[in-house]
Amino acid sequence: MKRLRLGQKLWLSIGAAVVVTLAFSFGLLNYFYRTVYMKEVERTLIAEGTSLARDYRGGAVTEAYRRQIEWYDEKSTATILLIDNPRELSACFPFPVHYDALVSGRDRETLLAGKPVVKTGYEKRFGRRVMAVVVPLLDGKRLEGAIYLYLPLADVQEATKRAAAAFWPLAAIFAAALLVVGRRMVRQMTEPLQAMEQAAERMAEGRYKADIPVRSDDEIGRLAEAFNQMADAIAKEDERKREFLANVSHELRTPLSYMKGYSEALLAGLAKTKEEEKAYLRLIRRETERMERLVRDLLDLARLEGQSVPLERAPVAFAQVIEDVIATYEPIAAQKRIELACELDYDIIVNGDADRLEQVVRNLLDNAIRYTPEGGVVTVRLSRFSEAEGELVVQDTGKGIPKDQLPFLGQRFFRVDRARTRKEGGTGLGLAIVKQIVSLHDGAIWFDSDLGRGMTVFVRLPLVREEE
Repeated sequence: MKRLRLGQKLWLSIGAAVVVTLAFSFGLLNYFYRTVYMKEVERTLIAEGTSLARDYRGGAVTEAYRRQIEWYDEKSTATILLIDNPRELSACFPFPVHYDALVSGRDRETLLAGKPVVKTGYEKRFGRRVMAVVVPLLDGKRLEGAIYLYLPLADVQEATKRAAAAFWPLAAIFAAALLVVGRRMVRQMTEPLQAMEQAAERMAEGRYKADIPVRSDDEIGRLAEAFNQMADAIAKEDERKREFLANVSHELRTPLSYMKGYSEALLAGLAKTKEEEKAYLRLIRRETERMERLVRDLLDLARLEGQSVPLERAPVAFAQVIEDVIATYEPIAAQKRIELACELDYDIIVNGDADRLEQVVRNLLDNAIRYTPEGGVVTVRLSRFSEAEGELVVQDTGKGIPKDQLPFLGQRFFRVDRARTRKEGGTGLGLAIVKQIVSLHDGAIWFDSDLGRGMTVFVRLPLVREEE
């Protein structure tokens, strides 16, 4: 059995609601006609009879009073009879009865109490039901006569047909308008859902473009907007994954090509002297170390991004950590004749993981020294930025990078000059690792640079609070 789609279900629901509403409305109209109309007829007859009975002054019914009743009968829509012998009353009722007298003992008691009697029955002459009202004429406790009023009731079925003649065209117009509005609402609800279904099928095939139309600000509109954002995020992540795999392949292929080429040269005896052999072996070793650093950084970055290695937070004397790292880089800086300057606030106590913070300083110093030319200066400053944060600044006098490239710093394998970076041994992952570590410490990092004026890196980290 074919399953109904959401749009079809909504259409069926709207159609059923329209049918039920119209049927209920017609039934309600018929009910009110039966009750309100008949009650109104009864009230009118009783009011007319009571008004006429007020003119009765007691004693025998006079000829003048009879003429008054006959005159009123000609003016009224109801038929009015004056009965001065209550025993004749049953012969005057224009419908058959199944007892000797129309007015039963209980009805006579009602009349004697001064209250009108209401009767309904079928009249063959009119082919419809009529309503009769008997209003007593009392002389003290004696029933001297009665005013008898009767009126044919409009055939309910006939009146219903007349009402239906006016009701159903209006109902059809209402239903058509409702269906038009309902169609628009159903389309507004289902089109984004259908588009999401189709987009999900495309995404399962690897096509992540969504562009679901957002036509409202309700739940459906917000769902479509969230779906578009999700699709964009997946597309970007897929693009990053492809770029990452391409970068890893390229980064591994380059050293492998060097190693393969020089090892084949050695095996083929192309090295003429021992010095050439050593030079080839040094190149193979350099590329091996580069591959080792690349794999180590990749694993480290994957662990940081997956948070598989939690931070071991503790109060850290950050100035001491920086001083120790600088000491290890002084020989490298001296070899390139780079001056290492530092301005450290030893009162700065950071709430963090000492090993990871040392990694941040190492990566930043490594980048600064690597890209600073001979005779340049690398400056490291640590100061209190606020009561809650400390700020680490690493500044170099290197070549710098264009400002439009700054937003890309910290992305995996991003390089401004790929050839230069490869020559100097960078993996393109150092700043990505730094950015991830700073983020895990609830800190912030940003960069300032321009071509020809070096690079400045700012890192802010939370300090240990006094209560801690």
